[in-house]
Amino acid sequence: MKNRFLYGIFIVLTGLSFGNAQEFSKSSSVFFATKAKDTARINETFNENDTTNSRGLKKQLKPIQINFKRINSITKWISVQKKNIEGESAEGGEATFYYTDKGLEKVIARHYGEMWQKLIEYYLLNGQLSFVLEKEYRYNRPLFYDAKAMKENNDTEAFDFKKSEIIMTRNYFENGNIILINATTGRGYNFSADYPDEQEKEIKEDFKRLLELVN
Repeated sequence: MKNRFLYGIFIVLTGLSFGNAQEFSKSSSVFFATKAKDTARINETFNENDTTNSRGLKKQLKPIQINFKRINSITKWISVQKKNIEGESAEGGEATFYYTDKGLEKVIARHYGEMWQKLIEYYLLNGQLSFVLEKEYRYNRPLFYDAKAMKENNDTEAFDFKKSEIIMTRNYFENGNIILINATTGRGYNFSADYPDEQEKEIKEDFKRLLELVN
């Protein structure tokens, strides 16, 4: 673990209970799944400040946070490219690449699953990763689990995007290395001693694969 690594943990939500929902067959609800997927979509960050505080890293975080606000406030891009992401899950995914006259500034990756959805926002500073914001929504029931399925299974809930458990992770980079991970989760947060290195490696590998879609 890097000596200067700090982390934040905030518990804000409660856990999930899936009941009998996982036993329901997906094949009979393709239409509902498509409709739900279209409406259950995590919003991208827009015109927002990052308010994470760290006394020990205040100086290092400032340029990262300024760059984050600058990029997520841009309304006109020179180029925007969209690509499909294959292999993450049966529900698929998509990536959007945002360019200004300075080059690539932001990449948005969306990953969809039967029981979850994840939005990852990558922000670049001087050509390197600067800030990576992960938003994961874990559904209360499968995406295809409509009112009919609820009744057939004697359940008390149908799929409701608003009842998702939300997990947010903010990853701050300086000179290509993670200096702070701030996680907000509903079930506590468990990590091993080498977690920061694992997180950094995973983020960089995922980002490299995304770049291969446009290179």
